[in-house]
Amino acid sequence: MTGQAGARVDWVDTAKGFCIVFVVMMHSTLGVQNAVGAEGWLGTVVAFAAPFRMPDFFMISGLFLARVIDRPWRGYLDRKLVHFFYFYVLWLTIQFAVKAPSMAAEIGYAGVLREYLFAYVQPFGTLWFIYMLPIMFVITKALRHAGVPWQAVLAGAILLQVAPIHTGSVLIDEFASRYVFFFAGYIFAERAFALAAWARANLPFGIAGLLAWGMANGLLVFNGYSELPGIALALGAAGGLAVIVLSALLTQLKLSKPLEYCGVNSIAIYLAFFFPMAASRIVLIKLGLVPDVGTLSAIVTAAGVIAPLVLLWMINRFDIGHFLFRRPAWARLEPAPDRQARPQAAE
Repeated sequence: MTGQAGARVDWVDTAKGFCIVFVVMMHSTLGVQNAVGAEGWLGTVVAFAAPFRMPDFFMISGLFLARVIDRPWRGYLDRKLVHFFYFYVLWLTIQFAVKAPSMAAEIGYAGVLREYLFAYVQPFGTLWFIYMLPIMFVITKALRHAGVPWQAVLAGAILLQVAPIHTGSVLIDEFASRYVFFFAGYIFAERAFALAAWARANLPFGIAGLLAWGMANGLLVFNGYSELPGIALALGAAGGLAVIVLSALLTQLKLSKPLEYCGVNSIAIYLAFFFPMAASRIVLIKLGLVPDVGTLSAIVTAAGVIAPLVLLWMINRFDIGHFLFRRPAWARLEPAPDRQARPQAAE
């Protein structure tokens, strides 16, 4: 995530790193628990993070939108639509190529082709976020271009979030559930930056606030109230603010570098974590060397985070395969910006 003049914002990258690690943790933990038929201690952490894990990801994605939303449509679509479409098509194709033999054994290769084509209508697996995000970018610019007041958009987004919308379409259901957080990140970006600055200047109060939030979030989650209409919205918003405060505190205390690095390279982790996650889970379960389900889930999570970063390092080290995490020139509507190219979740 970049700020003005291409400069990176440390707490924003830290927040992105926090989010991507928790996304990998969720998929890793649920995958392990489903495979072994038992729950582990890391499942408690995943449950605690459920109300804010994805809301915060969308909120962070909207933070810098105000700086680019009034740019001409061609450049905007290049950075906010074509950018994500390229990675979705590429990694959807890679995932299907890997899974095709096992899928074909059940539904035949014609069925595999149907599923592949259907994935352009119904987002596939872990890739749904980069399918959804460009839609939000385009809709938000279109609403602004049409002159719709932001208060009306926010009110509509709130109504969508609290409404019982369960159509079975990932596109419709996730948009209704998540758009309010993305739009809030865009509209209230200045307040988010002010909150981060306040937290860095008031460490004791920031820590006290995090403790109070953590207790409230845990009580609501583990007593079964977190998914109720209104409460889910409040917990998502509060959790997003908590991650901002936590990220600001970690950067102020010089403890953020690992998460910050993950945030800088979040697109690489997000796109590629599925393969090392699945492979490490299968191997470790077969070997039976780690009997504790929670510890096994933590190891699988680490593999899902670290392996894509190693792959990215190898790509940069040997100068081959950059297309996996960086758009080539032919996949752009405009020339790449004149700055050091590096993988990013949102250009």
